[in-house]
Amino acid sequence: MLILLPPSEGKAAAGDGPALDLASLSFPSLPRQTVLEALTALCERPEARAVLGLSEGQAGEIAKNLRLRTAPALPAAGLYTGVLYDNLGLASLSPEAAGRAAESLLIFSGLWGLLRITDRVPPYRLSMAVRLPPIGGLGAFWRRALTPVLDAEPGLVVDLRSSTYAAAWQPGGRGVAVRVLKDGKVVSHMAKATRGVIARSLLEGGADPRTPEELAKVLGDLGHVVRLGPAPGGRRPWTLDVLV
Repeated sequence: MLILLPPSEGKAAAGDGPALDLASLSFPSLPRQTVLEALTALCERPEARAVLGLSEGQAGEIAKNLRLRTAPALPAAGLYTGVLYDNLGLASLSPEAAGRAAESLLIFSGLWGLLRITDRVPPYRLSMAVRLPPIGGLGAFWRRALTPVLDAEPGLVVDLRSSTYAAAWQPGGRGVAVRVLKDGKVVSHMAKATRGVIARSLLEGGADPRTPEELAKVLGDLGHVVRLGPAPGGRRPWTLDVLV
């Protein structure tokens, strides 16, 4: 089973170890060097804040991007600090669940493409929604690179990403996109917390569902109220609604 996560805008302020080593990251064939060079070049120009969608108060993120090659790095497990990751609680997982997390969790990133939680990278700022000169839209760029890599990864795919990051790869019929509903309506902020709880439940529960039906049963047994949608067509994933 693979569990797909978005990153978070909230990140640790600084790393605590050696500087970035691109060759040490998982999926080393990904064209991370291309994006890193383009981001560094952009951040040396006055239009960087507008292209990156930053406010005046976030101008320090540009300086942070310029130090990516030399800044201390830290594991992705400690880098992201948003609502989803607060509720996932990677630092407090049991040893068994932490082992499953290292194998199952995949974090999508506008800069790095894809990370495992053990990959060490420095804090950065680059959303998948950015059109990065001269690359263009990062969703399309990473989709070309990630599709052959992830299509070759076996297992059921539990998709907890936001739509911005889902644009970088679609798992097709072996994927289950998790939505969060309250009073019959899709919710946004609460969805982040619920997705973190769902990921933690799967890791701590120790189950390895092989089909969408098995996933729905596992989550129901773990105390979640879920509803699996009908079988999709084409490369569309299944939909699993979590009712809160």
